[in-house]
Amino acid sequence: MKRGQKKIHPLTIFNYVILGIVSLGSLLPLVHVVSQSLSSTAAINSGKVLLFPVEFTLVNYDYVLQEASLWRAFGISVFITVVGTLINLIMTSTLAYPLSRPEYRGRKLVLVMVLVTLIFQAPLIPTYLLVRELHLIDTLWALMLPGAISAFNLFVMRSFFISIPSEIIESARMDGSNEARTLWQIIVPLSKPAMATMGIFYAVTHWNNYSNALYFINKRALYPLQVKLRELIITDDASISSSAENVLSMSPEGIKMAVIIIATLPIVMVYPFLQKYFIKGMLIGSIKS
Repeated sequence: MKRGQKKIHPLTIFNYVILGIVSLGSLLPLVHVVSQSLSSTAAINSGKVLLFPVEFTLVNYDYVLQEASLWRAFGISVFITVVGTLINLIMTSTLAYPLSRPEYRGRKLVLVMVLVTLIFQAPLIPTYLLVRELHLIDTLWALMLPGAISAFNLFVMRSFFISIPSEIIESARMDGSNEARTLWQIIVPLSKPAMATMGIFYAVTHWNNYSNALYFINKRALYPLQVKLRELIITDDASISSSAENVLSMSPEGIKMAVIIIATLPIVMVYPFLQKYFIKGMLIGSIKS
C-alpha cells in the first residue's frame, strides 16, 4: 500500500454493498414501470418486458398527454401542492417560533399538546364532521387545511429555530423590530435549510395524498392526480380502457404505467435542487432535538 493512502475498513465495504443492494432493489420496480410504459401492447401482454423496453413506442405517453381529464387532475394536484405547502410552511413557522423562545410562557404546555397529536392521530369521523361543519366538503381547501401543521415537522422547525443565536433576535428587538418582522425578515431567511426540508416533506405529502380526496371530494371534476391514478389502476377506468383497446389499439397496462411515471416526475425533478438544504436541515434538526 502506498504511503498516505487510506485503508478502507471491511465494514465500510460491507455497508456500501448492502446499501447498493437495497438501492438496486428500490430502483428495479421503477425501471420495470418505465420499460412497460415504453413497450408495445403485444410485448406487455406476452410478459416479455422486464428491465428494458420491448418494441419501443411512445404511443402510451401520447394518449395520456392528450387526455383532458388527466391534465385537469394534474393541474389540481399542482395547485394543492404549491398552495398547500405555502400554507403549511407559514403556519408551521408561525407556531414553531414562539415555541423555540424560552421567554414565552405556556410553551411547554403547548409542546405537550402537540406531542399528544403526534402519538394519537385524529380519528376519521370527527375530522370529517369538522370539515363538513366548516363547509369545506367538495372544495380544494378540504385537501389543504386539515392537518395544516405536522407535529413532526413542527418539532424539526422548532429545533432549527433554537439553533439560531439569541443575540440576533435581541439585536432586532433593540432596533425596534416586532415579533412578526423578526420572524419573517430575520429568522425565516436564516432557516432556508429547514424551510426547504419541511417544504419537501409537505409537498410530497400533498402530491401523494389521495385519502383526503376520497373522504372529502365527491365531484369527479375536483379529483387530484393521485385519485385519478388510483381510479385508473384499481377500478380500471372504463373510458380509458375502452379508448385504449378499441380506438388506439393500446394496452391499458401501458397507459397506467405512463400515468405513474408522469405522476412521479415532478417530485423527482424538484428534489435534486433542494437536496443540499434537505440534508443540512435534517442534520441540524436531529442534532438539536
